[in-house]
Amino acid sequence: MNYFLLEGVVSPVKSCFLINLGPGEFGRKTENLMDWTVSTAFKNLKELEPKSVMDMAIIPTVDGIDVGVGSSEKGNIANVAKPRKKSMTSVYLKFFETAPDGKIRRCKFCGQSYSIATATGNLGRHLANRHPGYDKSGEMVTTSAPQAANVVKKPQAHAKPPSVDFDHLNWLLIKLVILASFPPSILEEKWLANSYKFLNPSIELWPRDKFQAVFHEVFRSMQEDIRASLEQVTPKVSITLDFWTSYEQITYMSIMCHWIDDNWSLQKVLLDICRIPYPYGEAEIYSTLVKVLKMYNIEDRVLSCTYDKSQIAMHACRKLMEDLDGQKACPFCYMPCAARALNLIIEDGLRTTKPVVSKIRDFVLEMNASLDLSDYFIQSAAAYQEGSWKIPLDVSSRWSGNYLMLDIVRKASKSMDAVIRKFEEKLGHRMLLSSQEKNLVNIMHAFLEPFYKTTNNICTSKMPTIGLVLFFMDHISETITACRDSRHSPDWLKTAAEEMAKRARSYNIQVSNIFTYMTAILDPRIKVELIPESLNSGNNLEEARTHFLRNYASTHFHSLAGAYGAHEIEEGGPVSFAEEIARKKRRASMNNAASDELTQYLGESPAPIATDVLEWWKVNSTRYPRLSLMARDFLAVQATSVAPEELFCSKGDEIDKQRYSMPYESAQYLLCVKSWTQSGWTLKYKSTEIDFERLMELAASAGMANGAIATTEKKQK
Repeated sequence: MNYFLLEGVVSPVKSCFLINLGPGEFGRKTENLMDWTVSTAFKNLKELEPKSVMDMAIIPTVDGIDVGVGSSEKGNIANVAKPRKKSMTSVYLKFFETAPDGKIRRCKFCGQSYSIATATGNLGRHLANRHPGYDKSGEMVTTSAPQAANVVKKPQAHAKPPSVDFDHLNWLLIKLVILASFPPSILEEKWLANSYKFLNPSIELWPRDKFQAVFHEVFRSMQEDIRASLEQVTPKVSITLDFWTSYEQITYMSIMCHWIDDNWSLQKVLLDICRIPYPYGEAEIYSTLVKVLKMYNIEDRVLSCTYDKSQIAMHACRKLMEDLDGQKACPFCYMPCAARALNLIIEDGLRTTKPVVSKIRDFVLEMNASLDLSDYFIQSAAAYQEGSWKIPLDVSSRWSGNYLMLDIVRKASKSMDAVIRKFEEKLGHRMLLSSQEKNLVNIMHAFLEPFYKTTNNICTSKMPTIGLVLFFMDHISETITACRDSRHSPDWLKTAAEEMAKRARSYNIQVSNIFTYMTAILDPRIKVELIPESLNSGNNLEEARTHFLRNYASTHFHSLAGAYGAHEIEEGGPVSFAEEIARKKRRASMNNAASDELTQYLGESPAPIATDVLEWWKVNSTRYPRLSLMARDFLAVQATSVAPEELFCSKGDEIDKQRYSMPYESAQYLLCVKSWTQSGWTLKYKSTEIDFERLMELAASAGMANGAIATTEKKQK
């Protein structure tokens, strides 16, 4: 990795920091920590040596806005050279001795060994942690026996501490705002600036306009990297749409892109977060979506779109499909989010027990807030043998929290009653459940248990494919039908089951098409055997075979088909009648071979449900070279528009809070940059990669050097 030294111009304090100018690779993991450093010297490019480069921090020259720190002077680094300052490494190295082999250093106090390549900052931390006051122990330290000779100390010149680049603090604040999803207005708070000035009066925070400009430039630079990476993606991609409304009553749409790479790994990246203009209809959604697809140049490679439950999103997707069909682009399909459909089905079932669930939640809230109540509940549960419970309990209003409320009454009703009676003065009798309410909860808990297991399986699945999700949704439909038709079910439960059945039928109708059929059978765990009955009908298999032969049997192997006669025909000569017949026979032979791939694949038994789908195809792609190309495209189609755990679990509450509170002027770049960094993209400014980890190491070294120098000077006085 190469590093370069550049000089910025903004701040009156001269310093620099480290930038990795190498191009970021897709999928690379980065740390969520902000790392900072300072430099002790400026160097001319000609003066740089391999060792000295790693001991300094650098920052690129910027136009208009300097992201690092700068100087009160302007000029080019090629003609401005500073005298080399004395290295600070002697502050720590004098307390260590080098082994004869030159490969390790040993502490003169305790004999602890370190590699010769260990940073001096780490040596300083060892001294500070293991030997406090080490700088007062004398100029020479040795582990050997004391000698009789007196040691005369020579006076030392006052070492100048390294200057600290306070612009690094501004970058730290930028990373903090991004990772914590804070509104940028927090940087304008007076208490924040005053707090830093209390620590060091020299600290100056950037003005609001500069912070905003840096945020925008980071967003633009990283977006350009993503656009360039998507241009290298060869298979088809699928997109998902999600919508929400902020506190300012602004409607937003997020667009996520999914595909399977050459190594059979599912990749995803957030394309954009867009404001939907008034009146928030299908025309506005459609135009916004098309604009983003064209910006990333993927409009002719989109295979499917999974949207949330809204009708206007469905109409916008339908218009997109009509346009793509008119342009004779690749086949396109759209489908509703299965997780949202399942969540609505569950809400219909919970409607009858909602008042009881609210009462239980009030009890759990009180117990979570009181150590006395929670301790007594745990003791009672142990005494009554009602299981072990981890406090605080989930009180989210999402499905995971609602089911837990039912679970408490079902499994620990005696402990709950004991707590309410013991703390009656605080809780009152209002939280005690009647026998009728407990019976209601027990019936609903038994009915919804398969739903809980289903959502838990979907949330924990490494890759919830269309085939797997349809398999689970078919099981849910069967469970609802059995409850509705059972003579043992109470009338109120039958009524709830009827409402749930209507919603389940609506979802099944929307996803029952040849596109989802092809996607489902390409899951080796599902194939034809586990396809829902509503989908496995008519001529779907033959239509799937036709689509496969038309789009994958010859298109991806056209060079192979034409290679046979390449040397038989003279250059520029006409194709003979016999050659035409030969080519037809070759194409027919290739189609038969491709058809045999599909027949052989479907003729084998499905793989176990626990099978890793992408790993299966990676291993078997050589057996099915043409069919694997189709699988790579179709298995990227998403059954849900959001991650299932964000919808069913309390994790979604945090995401909703961040989205709701984000102001319009910063929602796009903050939420996008946060998503990109969490997905492994490196934070960049004008295409330059910022190495925060290295900056942190050097900052720690500089800080300890300052402390050691101050102590030495005080001792000499």
